[in-house]
Amino acid sequence: MTVAIAILNWNGKNWLEKFLPSVINYSSEAEVFVIDNASTDDSILYLQSNYPQVKIISNPNNSGFAAGYNLGLKSVTADIYCLLNSDVEVTENWILPIRKLFSERRDIAAIQPKILDYNQKNKFEFAGAGGGLIDNLGYPYCRGRIFDDIETDHGQYDDEIEIFWASGCSLFIRSEDFWKMNGFDERFFAHQEEIDLCWRLQNEGRKIYYTGKAKVYHVGGGTLKKENPQKTYLNFRNNLSMMLKNLPASKAFFILFLRLHLDGYAAFYLAYKNGWKFLWAVLKAHVYFYIQLPGSIRLRQKHQIDPYYQSKWLMFKHFIGSKKIKQ
Repeated sequence: MTVAIAILNWNGKNWLEKFLPSVINYSSEAEVFVIDNASTDDSILYLQSNYPQVKIISNPNNSGFAAGYNLGLKSVTADIYCLLNSDVEVTENWILPIRKLFSERRDIAAIQPKILDYNQKNKFEFAGAGGGLIDNLGYPYCRGRIFDDIETDHGQYDDEIEIFWASGCSLFIRSEDFWKMNGFDERFFAHQEEIDLCWRLQNEGRKIYYTGKAKVYHVGGGTLKKENPQKTYLNFRNNLSMMLKNLPASKAFFILFLRLHLDGYAAFYLAYKNGWKFLWAVLKAHVYFYIQLPGSIRLRQKHQIDPYYQSKWLMFKHFIGSKKIKQ
């Protein structure tokens, strides 16, 4: 079972200098590729001078995470793709338990390792933590992270378990499954495209898994920081499109109606907390969601699953109640 690690890069020479050595040192069983999204820094020159064994794929422009990977992976041949952020430190033998799980379970399409915070290595990291879940209103969260509340790693998620979505910061996926789904939805540009892909895979009867036997450390926000309103815009817009594409029709429109109101409250909360530009980001997200509406409807599959909800009404429990972490 061949594995190819694909790191998407855009002006990330500093991240490559810091984290590529761990990938090279601990991934001898995999080929390493850097897919470059038309960087204007010295990323390519650095790779050519220091890591001639790394295969470089040059995209003609910066088309974002989704389209960047879709285009770059067309030049990669392997049974398993590992989509790895450039700001991730990997650990010794991190690939072995993932390959083993793929070998044992043909029904598994994608796997995520445990994702910890590079700067606080005893804490889970926002983007993935102990495996991705979703509540009944479409709000994504993780084992080990609910909204901005993060758990300390005490080994409570050292299991191997089916999850709803695997984080794109360290996503192992069978190449045949990736291409069967036509890769990521390029309209998303970045953020939640991996959740949409995992949901579409499950609509086809495939499974998404997490293993705590492998771990990585993620910095987070290497390209677009959490405080950036553009990130808010992409998250809200893409989340709405994802639900319209993947929820059963009987439920999709009811949930979207609720979200119209809830997102309004969220917009004013973000404006109060971070500034009025975040309110405009949420409003803009809704406008562009409606612009994309015909395309989202066309992309609906023959079958849609209603996810099993490990936690319901999560936003209410978190902001109105006292639910801060899962455990």
